[in-house]
Amino acid sequence: MFSHIMLGTNNLEESIKFYDQVMPILGHQRQCTGETFTGYGSPTTISTGVNCLWIGKPFNGQEASSGNGVNVALLAASRQQVDAFYSAALEAGGIDEGSPSIREAAHPNFYAAYVRDPTGNKLVIVCHESPST
Repeated sequence: MFSHIMLGTNNLEESIKFYDQVMPILGHQRQCTGETFTGYGSPTTISTGVNCLWIGKPFNGQEASSGNGVNVALLAASRQQVDAFYSAALEAGGIDEGSPSIREAAHPNFYAAYVRDPTGNKLVIVCHESPST
């Protein structure tokens, strides 16, 4: 359903420092960096832009801002990855928006944590698998 995600930043260096610490937990590395952007994904897909997370300064030159009611859900393969991402995000300067736990309102195996990156973009790290996964 999705090609890629682009999140705005006002401080690329700060965002790179944050995402370099959390994305490897989900198996994604920084693959390229330009003057105004950086991209995370796999070496085989970064050139296509598919299944990638991009962080960059807005093209219109205005300040980046987060949207009220907007979040980006990043898929974790296990509940341990959710826990590790959440801890790393807070250590890297992220802001707590909800510690790891089951959110039964979504479904019985919706194990998620919520954080904001240094720009204020809200991230959800979620595992949809049962506890044995």
